[in-house]
Amino acid sequence: MAAAKTTGRFSAQLKKIWNSEVGPKTTHFWGPIANWGFVAAGLADLSKPPELMSGNMTCAMCIYSALFMRFSMAIKPKNYLLFGCHAANETVQLYHLSRIYKYHSSRKEEEEAAKSVEEEKVVR
Repeated sequence: MAAAKTTGRFSAQLKKIWNSEVGPKTTHFWGPIANWGFVAAGLADLSKPPELMSGNMTCAMCIYSALFMRFSMAIKPKNYLLFGCHAANETVQLYHLSRIYKYHSSRKEEEEAAKSVEEEKVVR
């Protein structure tokens, strides 16, 4: 008898989720699910060297995710799944931006050091 009550409650909860305004029958569900692909791609790029990454595209992804995080809270009903996937993507993309920035900063320092060494050779 207890099992029947539990099954009935579970079934009711499943039906409630299925028929929800943000449930699996809506784009409010499948859009964010598809957007987790951006997060997966960003995580796959963690092993990629920063010199091969596009700073412009990474900035575009940061702006895109920031805008959609705002959008997910402005619409009715609020879409926390969309907010979560874009918050995760924003985090990954900002980390990539920091890697790209560090790479370009260290490269400038190396170029300046090489230039000063060459200037010393010319002076001698």
